[in-house]
Amino acid sequence: MGRTLESKQQIVDELKGLLGEAEMALVLDFKGLSIKEMSDLRIRLQASKGVCKVTKNTLMRRAIDGNTAWANLDSLLTGSNAFVLVKGDVGGAVKAVQSFQKDTKKSEVKGGLFEGKLLSEKDIKAIGDLPSKEVLMAQIAGAINAVATKLAVGINEVPSGLARALKQHAEGDS
Repeated sequence: MGRTLESKQQIVDELKGLLGEAEMALVLDFKGLSIKEMSDLRIRLQASKGVCKVTKNTLMRRAIDGNTAWANLDSLLTGSNAFVLVKGDVGGAVKAVQSFQKDTKKSEVKGGLFEGKLLSEKDIKAIGDLPSKEVLMAQIAGAINAVATKLAVGINEVPSGLARALKQHAEGDS
């Protein structure tokens, strides 16, 4: 028995809600994945606030219809797809998907959409290779700390250098 029009509308409404909150969407070819493997992917995505939805392309088309931010996603809607919608840590979600693909050796990323821009597989791999938000923040904090330390040492050196010059001058006069 197929889905009723009402249940299809509920799915479309749910997808619209998820897309409204999402920053990025990835389209995966999920052919050959078991229910257990899909559950594993969903668990991996939870840490980065990613959601994996498997739905018909026609329902996803209806969800993105009229939404210019997601209109470019239409070109990826062929074949059997799983949609990873990310509203948190984009890099973490991409890493979770890449880790999942490495472990299962089954699923492939068809492409994605981030801030209205269509992403190729190469672009998505580049996002996955970026350091995490915490690592980047630590690197920035370290750089700021290094500048502050050098500035403090430089400021401290001015009076010390002046004192040494005065001492040399005084010793030279005697």
